[in-house]
Amino acid sequence: MGGIRTAMAGLLAPRLRRRGVLEVLVQGQALWRSRRRLATLDEAALRDLGLTREQAMDEAARAVWDVPSHWLK
Repeated sequence: MGGIRTAMAGLLAPRLRRRGVLEVLVQGQALWRSRRRLATLDEAALRDLGLTREQAMDEAARAVWDVPSHWLK
């Protein structure tokens, strides 16, 4: 478990210095909610987004600290 904590600290520490802790937590919660909702979309909605069921489930299964790369810049 220490490896995950270390990875999270290395990933989020620079982000926390630039932004408030509350903002990072709110964004993390929004990302978590979005991924949960993505997993519940029907085939028509996924098709509209250009995603397969497998892609949607892969994204929904990502950990909350596995953030989009543009968040890290």
